[in-house]
Amino acid sequence: MILLMPRLVARSKRMPVPEQLRDFALTPRHLSLLALLLYDGPSAVKDLADGLDVASTTVSLMVGDLSRQGILQRHEDEQDRRRTIVTIADEHREAIESWLSAGAGAWRTAFEPLKPAERALVINALLTFERETMAATKQPD
Repeated sequence: MILLMPRLVARSKRMPVPEQLRDFALTPRHLSLLALLLYDGPSAVKDLADGLDVASTTVSLMVGDLSRQGILQRHEDEQDRRRTIVTIADEHREAIESWLSAGAGAWRTAFEPLKPAERALVINALLTFERETMAATKQPD
């Protein structure tokens, strides 16, 4: 695992950004936000914050940045006007789908043969690794 993890991270960082998105200076956090929106669909800022395990203010800043660039669109929730619903702008959806599809397909291939308990074991092991390395290096969340 000590040899494999850096290779996995390096490989994921080398996934080429589609030409249409290169000028936007997207960060790994943006990628996680876009993945949530792509796979879970339009979401409220609070739900995105919960999914990313960050503060709502952090997501609001990211959404504001990506909205100004035209990557995301925001609108009021029809049932609760206090909530803002965020979605990927139609003109960028295809580029984002193509960018994320390689990683999603690889995870699908890796997890497909596993039973639910085995999948949970892998995910829990990765979460434990993350938590323990953060604690050992005194990194903030």
